[in-house]
Amino acid sequence: MADVLIIDDDIDIADVLSEMMRAEGHEVRIAYNGEEGLRLARERLPDVALLDVEMPVLGGPAMAYQMYVRDHGLETVPVVLLSGVINLEQVAKQVGTPYFLAKPYRHGPVVALVRRALAERIAPLPPEYRSPMAHAEL
Repeated sequence: MADVLIIDDDIDIADVLSEMMRAEGHEVRIAYNGEEGLRLARERLPDVALLDVEMPVLGGPAMAYQMYVRDHGLETVPVVLLSGVINLEQVAKQVGTPYFLAKPYRHGPVVALVRRALAERIAPLPPEYRSPMAHAEL
């Protein structure tokens, strides 16, 4: 069982994701914007964060950036981007996460991606924070 933090401003989507994750046996917490997500993550480090891109107050990429740069410990949390933005793959590259899925999505692909993120545990690494040596290895 994992601690899954869902951050999405769409209540219906957050609820559906929550049901999916609970059906997999995970503990779920929900935030409806990036600031609330950061607060919940600081209270208890999640095993994975499912993050929408476009949200009020603090969007997904800005939240992921703050997790990586400002909050010691939160930079180790794998981030799964789930969004309907057209350039999601580019946003995922900017965030530095290999885990992303475009909306609308189905149950199976979401569950599979979360399982993969939990197994691999690859935390985001924004390109500007990669060393020249690490960048050459990619």
